[in-house]
Amino acid sequence: MFATMGALGLAPTAQAAQREEPFRALKASDFTLTGRSAAKVVVLGGGIAGLTTAYELGKAGYDCTVLEARDRTGGRNFTVRGGDSTTDLYGNRQTARFAEGHYMNAGPARIPQWMVTLDYCRELGVPIEVFTNVNADAYLFNESAGMTKPVRYRTAKADVYGYVSELLAKATNKGALDKELTADDQERLVDFLQDWGELGDKLTYEGGERRGYSTVPAAAGTPGVLLGDLPTASQVFASGVGRYFSFEFGFDQAMLMFQPVGGMDQIPRALTRAVGAHRIRTGAAVRKITDKGSGVTVTYTQGGRTKVIEADYCVAAMPPSILAKIPHNLGSGVQSALEAITPSSAAKIGLEYRSRWWELDHNIYGGITETDQDVVHIWHPSYGFHGERGIMIGYYNYGDDADSYAKLAPKEREKRAVAAGVKIYGEKYRTELVSSFSHHWRQTPHLEAAWHDTPGGPDAPRYKPLNEPSGRVHFAGDWLSYTDAWQHGAFTSARKAVTALHTRVLSD
Repeated sequence: MFATMGALGLAPTAQAAQREEPFRALKASDFTLTGRSAAKVVVLGGGIAGLTTAYELGKAGYDCTVLEARDRTGGRNFTVRGGDSTTDLYGNRQTARFAEGHYMNAGPARIPQWMVTLDYCRELGVPIEVFTNVNADAYLFNESAGMTKPVRYRTAKADVYGYVSELLAKATNKGALDKELTADDQERLVDFLQDWGELGDKLTYEGGERRGYSTVPAAAGTPGVLLGDLPTASQVFASGVGRYFSFEFGFDQAMLMFQPVGGMDQIPRALTRAVGAHRIRTGAAVRKITDKGSGVTVTYTQGGRTKVIEADYCVAAMPPSILAKIPHNLGSGVQSALEAITPSSAAKIGLEYRSRWWELDHNIYGGITETDQDVVHIWHPSYGFHGERGIMIGYYNYGDDADSYAKLAPKEREKRAVAAGVKIYGEKYRTELVSSFSHHWRQTPHLEAAWHDTPGGPDAPRYKPLNEPSGRVHFAGDWLSYTDAWQHGAFTSARKAVTALHTRVLSD
């Protein structure tokens, strides 16, 4: 009966239960006629989740204090500019020497257009611009497959799609799909494959303009010269380039993508202004969390002194691996859940060049070059086009690759990354280099992770103690979302915590 009622729209169904309720921003008038008032809240962590929590609660008049262990807000949202300095857990100290107006986003660097992050950019007045996530003229280079020179993304894609289309079209014509498709369906499939793979009348792939030109079409007398040296199907499949094309189909990676104008940290800067800098205590490392039943006490150190803050409620928005190390009385379930979440490694190096030779010599404007070398991803900047200088991301790697680079001194990281890039771009990758800055998240004090692995997903039973308040302590962070490593996850988790806390205050 219940299922029937659900089908008629008279009762909630499992599918309906999975739909997230639209977030309703808090406002001071929520307390009108309730006889209640906004509470005092201490927020642990000044990253995106923590700042969003304080920002949204502030709309209803909550008295929020944010404790942030580092000397800046933003958490893993970190934009490196000239003059910025860091010291990692290995003791490596670096000071960026990037020219004015140039930067690298060491953490998040792109925003899909469906993410709530863009809603906050709009609300906070943070201007955005396109981030080029996929570029047909970027390179692919698989050294382990025997490639001696890179191939353009467009060329590799045309060859893979072409040969796959040829094989499938020929199989269809030979009756291999007779049991799967009608004759009409097969005819439609072959028509599609001819177009998708740029096949000839005999259903063979022979290259074409999608691969690119050695001489591009120009004025009369220059019709253009198509790229030659068409590889065989066997050579194309052996190169392994086809494995990169599924990237652009990913729901969280498909174009268009965006970035804030002037650096990703424009988002936490705007949040910090909205919250009020006077409500944020930086250099404040949490040392103990105590739920007292009627309130919460948080002990922290700042400037070499031990301090205590009392509040009605607490929202813990710190990295779970750090939070697990802090003494608390929140129960063994909370501790076990925190310990079950494991930190992951990722790293980037910014390579500043005196000229934008990738634009001048290679006609590459933004986008990512993919390689099986340990640098993994090489990013071309999506800002400052046609300027004098530019910063490339010489590696964006993770796991063992990131850890192996982290153990090196910064200059050795640079040397190793540049050597990999020279194989793809040539000597200008080395000779035009001005400076570099490398950042490794597992070795970053008070964060010690690029993102977190939550086995089984955040709704697994083992994480129930974190998805519910423990006494007067609530939890928030991208690690309590299905978009871990994205700011969207931090924003939505913070909204969930804010809604739960506000509902509780209104009803208590």
